Amino acid sequence: EQKQEEKEEVPGAAAAGPAPHRAAWDPVRNRTVLAMLPGESLVFRGKCQLTCLYGRVEVLGFTVEEGQQPYPLLSLPTHCPLSLAALGHAGADKTRKERRQGARAVVRKHLPAEVRKDLLSEISSDSCLILLEPLDTPLTRFLQSLPEHQDLFGLGQKESSVQLAGLECPFSPIGVFPLKGSSGQVTSQSYSSALGDLVNACREESEGYPIILVCGSKNVGKSTFNRHLINTLLNHTVSVDYLECDVGQTEFTPPGCLSLLSVTEPLLGPPFTHQRLPSRMVFFGESSVERDLDRYLESVKYLWRFYRRETPIVINTMGWVKGFGFQLLVDLIRLLSVTHVVQISHGDTSQFPALTPAYLRSATGWLTTPRVQRSSMPTEGEETQDCMAAQGHTLLGVQSEFEGAGEALITKYHSNVLRDLALLGYFSQLQDPEPGPARSLNCFTPYQVPMSSVALRVMHCEVAPAHVLYTANASLVGLCVLAEKVGGAGGPVLLSRTPVCECLGFGVLRGVDVPRGLYFVVTPVPPSVLRQVNCLLLGGVTLPHTLLRTQLGAEGECPYITSDYSFDISGAGKLRVQKGLKRREHLGGFSSRNGPR
Repeated sequence: EQKQEEKEEVPGAAAAGPAPHRAAWDPVRNRTVLAMLPGESLVFRGKCQLTCLYGRVEVLGFTVEEGQQPYPLLSLPTHCPLSLAALGHAGADKTRKERRQGARAVVRKHLPAEVRKDLLSEISSDSCLILLEPLDTPLTRFLQSLPEHQDLFGLGQKESSVQLAGLECPFSPIGVFPLKGSSGQVTSQSYSSALGDLVNACREESEGYPIILVCGSKNVGKSTFNRHLINTLLNHTVSVDYLECDVGQTEFTPPGCLSLLSVTEPLLGPPFTHQRLPSRMVFFGESSVERDLDRYLESVKYLWRFYRRETPIVINTMGWVKGFGFQLLVDLIRLLSVTHVVQISHGDTSQFPALTPAYLRSATGWLTTPRVQRSSMPTEGEETQDCMAAQGHTLLGVQSEFEGAGEALITKYHSNVLRDLALLGYFSQLQDPEPGPARSLNCFTPYQVPMSSVALRVMHCEVAPAHVLYTANASLVGLCVLAEKVGGAGGPVLLSRTPVCECLGFGVLRGVDVPRGLYFVVTPVPPSVLRQVNCLLLGGVTLPHTLLRTQLGAEGECPYITSDYSFDISGAGKLRVQKGLKRREHLGGFSSRNGPR
C-alpha cells in the first residue's frame, strides 16, 4: 500500500460522465466504498444510505460533503433514476499529494485489507469517496411485505431485460443496481438557467424572499423540478417553505390534501418515501377539484394565512391548465402575490398562454378579474370584487426534454398507483421502527372515539343520513379540528356542509358500534394530538385495496371484502354532485356565486 501512495494520477481519470465504477464491497459489514472523479456519475436503481467520506457529490441538486450526516437515497422505477455525480474538492488548502494521501487513509479506515487493494490503486488526488450501505426502514419493510410492491426497490420492467450483466457487482449486495447506458435525468439549458435565476433571487434578500409558482400541463416534470429546486435552495438556506396546491399528486401528504410545510432535509426519493406532517393541512377529499372550485380556493387562502414570508416558498400547482383549470392558475398567481412563475412546457407547441405580467393584466380567473389592483389577500366577503394580476412577477420558461415529456408513459405506476403508494407511505408510520416483520393494518389496536364528541361529513357525494355510517365504515377519514364545539345526544353528529378546517392526520375507520355509540379508528397520529380532533371528514380518496387484501391472521373471508355486488344495478353507484360549473357566458353577466361582477 505504501508503494501505491507514490503513484501519480490515474491515467484517463478526467473523462466525464458514466465510467467503469471504482468500488469495493466489504462482505463482513455489507457496505461498499465508491471512488469517483469530478464529472463522473453513477445512475442507479434501488435504495441505500449514502455518506460522503471525502470530497463532494451531488444528488438531484443537493450537495453532500464529507462530515455531513448520512442521507437515504431511493431511486425507484416509479420515477426517473437518481444520478450520483462527483464534484471537485472545495477550497485549495491542501496539496494534491495531501489530498491523495487523505483519500487513501479514508479507504483504509472503512475497508479491510483483503478488499481494498484494487481500489487503492485507483485513488487520485481528485477522488471523491462515497460510502453506500443498505437502507432498511419501516417504510421499505412495509412496502416489500405487500405482494403488489415486492419489486418496487429493484429494476423496472424494461431495465431488467438489459441490465442483467450488471447484477454481479460491488453494489448489488447493498440493494443498488447501476443502469448501464443511462444518463439519468435530462435537464435542458432553460431548466438549468431557471434554477440559477431562482437561487440568485433567494440570495438577494433586499426585496424579500421569492414566492415561486411552478406550473405546467400533466407529465412535464413539475414535481421533479420542484424537488430539484428545493434541494438546490437547501444548499444556500436552512429551510424552504412549500405550498401544495395539487390534490391529485401531492408531495408530502396522502392525496386529496392541500398543505403548507417547511422543508429542511433534501428530497432524494419519490413523494411516497418522504411523507411528513405539514405545519398546516386541509383535507379536500378528492384527487380533482373540478366539482368544487370555490372550496378549493378557500382552502388555499386558509393555508396562505399561515405563511410567514421568512423563507422562500415553492408553490406546486395542478396539471389542469385548460378551461377552469387555467382560470384557477390565474387566481393563484394573483392571490398569492407570486414573484416568480416557472412555466414548464414540452414540444414545439404551447400548452397554454405564456403567463407574462402583461397577459395577467387582461386575464380573467375563476375568482378574480383584472381591473382593480390588490396589494394583499382579499378578506372574507370580498372574493367577488375585482383584482389585478400580481405586479411585475418574473416569468421563467422551462422546456422539458426528457423522453416522453407531456405523454402518459407506458408504465404500471399510473397516477392512481402513486396515490395508493402515498397512502401506504403514510400508514407505514404505524410500523415498529426496530427491524422485524411488517404488520398488516388489522393487527393494530384501534382508538375508541365517542360518536357524540366528533362530527362526521361525507364530502364527495350525497348520502342519506341513515346510510352515512355504512359509507364511512372501512374508509379513510381525515382527522380534523372545527373551531366550534361539537356535541350530540349519543348518535352520530352529521354536518350539513363541508368545512374548510385544519386536518391533523388520517385514520382508517375500521368499525362502528352503534349501540355503544363508538367509532373505531386506526391511525399513526399520537394520542396527544388526537385529543384535539372533533371532526371526521370522509372523501373520495379510498384505501389501497392491498391494505384490505393483506390481513394477517384473518380466518375465512377477509373483513370488508366481497364479490357479491353488482354495479350494473341501477343506483348501485354513488351520486356525484357538480358544484358551480356553469360557464360564465351562460350566466347573463352574473356570477354563479354572489351576483353581478
